[in-house]
Amino acid sequence: MRILAISGSMRSESSNTALLKEIACLASQWDESIQIEIFNSHDKLPIFSPDKEGDNTPPAVLELCEKIALSNGIIISSPEYIRSIPGGLKNTIDWLVSRTEIIKKPIVLVHASHRGSDVLTSLRIVLSTISENFSDEVFLQIPLIGKNEDEVRQIVNSEEFKPFIIGFITDYIKYINHTTPPVFQ
Repeated sequence: MRILAISGSMRSESSNTALLKEIACLASQWDESIQIEIFNSHDKLPIFSPDKEGDNTPPAVLELCEKIALSNGIIISSPEYIRSIPGGLKNTIDWLVSRTEIIKKPIVLVHASHRGSDVLTSLRIVLSTISENFSDEVFLQIPLIGKNEDEVRQIVNSEEFKPFIIGFITDYIKYINHTTPPVFQ
């Protein structure tokens, strides 16, 4: 089972990226066949232009699309910037809109904050538009705003939150298995 986890933040001390790393760690401990790769290299993708699609698609975009094609599902965790989707993440999504790799991918959200409902609303609209298998019901929210990677690790592995994360992983794997055939390399 291969999952691509996309962090909407490019910040080196991002609580969203730290949360995705901990989800990846717990998932592989729970079931070693689950591999979660983190993507937050939005700055490597040029600004989207329809003129750069098709034969002109940049190599970095093709590489991301290959990762998506080989994944069984996608998890997205993003901060809220000015009540919306961060520009880098939005640009990444724009590159995927006319591509076929994303259309049926099971996509879910995790949120590393107790606030930020506007970005969640925006992402739900955008993601349900680009994938017919976006799930609003498989969702994880943990208040990690302002926490560093060590603090995130402690919180995620605490008796309070670890069961929620294992439950999220379990529900997401069931959702993937229910909605899509396996991906073969």
